[in-house]
Amino acid sequence: MTSFFSCPVCGNPLTGDKTLKCENNHSYDKNKHGYVNLLMSNAASSKRHGDDRLMVQARTEFLEKGYYAPVREALTNTLLAHASQNMRILDAGCGECWYTAHFAQALNDFAPQIAGVDISKDALRQGAKRGMKQLAVASTAKLPVASESCQAVLNIFSPPELAEFHRVLSPDGVLIRALPMENHLLGLKQAVYDNALLNPVPVTDISGYVLLDATPVHYRITMNHSSDIWNLFTMTPYYYKTGKADQDKLRNLDTLSTEIEIIVLTYKKA
Repeated sequence: MTSFFSCPVCGNPLTGDKTLKCENNHSYDKNKHGYVNLLMSNAASSKRHGDDRLMVQARTEFLEKGYYAPVREALTNTLLAHASQNMRILDAGCGECWYTAHFAQALNDFAPQIAGVDISKDALRQGAKRGMKQLAVASTAKLPVASESCQAVLNIFSPPELAEFHRVLSPDGVLIRALPMENHLLGLKQAVYDNALLNPVPVTDISGYVLLDATPVHYRITMNHSSDIWNLFTMTPYYYKTGKADQDKLRNLDTLSTEIEIIVLTYKKA
């Protein structure tokens, strides 16, 4: 069985099921959770290990409530517009695979190969529970994926590694990104901070790519449960950057409305 992934040491294709090997006998075992660790030791020893268990749990519970369903639908429609039979799709920074698993279902008639990479082991455990079979712990800065092997690369609310995405995209492939716009989660920030700042306007003109399409997604959500409000806050980077006094403002809220404002960008290689 040929894996989606390549050996992170020599770059040769990996084959196998529970144990992945390359022709140079570099070997990687899938663990009991169903993903394989392809993160090189020097990267694994760095301080950054992605979203922790608390953030993953909060995001899982929040997303299951459907608050981001319109965002996922816009991404799915964009991917379907570029779908082809047996296409290879890489979700770079897949997290807990709430989006990824839905893409696999929506594109089932195209029999795609869909893989996800993330640096967070906690996120990939949840992704495996969603039925995703091709998951790897890896840095998006050094993807264990063959050059020009992907017809689509997805980059959803995660740090971009545009040069590496460019490398793994096929000549006719597309890069699909989801980025927050100025007012995204403004209501949440106003409930926490005395001086809530707008998000910076995302840069859409990027070197090495041609912008094909830009689809805005803008709506409001209202949360009527304190647990949903707290989960939304906890799943964002704001949680670890906010002092206890400001955090406590949210704990006393039973209802909160906030803007969801993102843009879905589709690129091809220049």
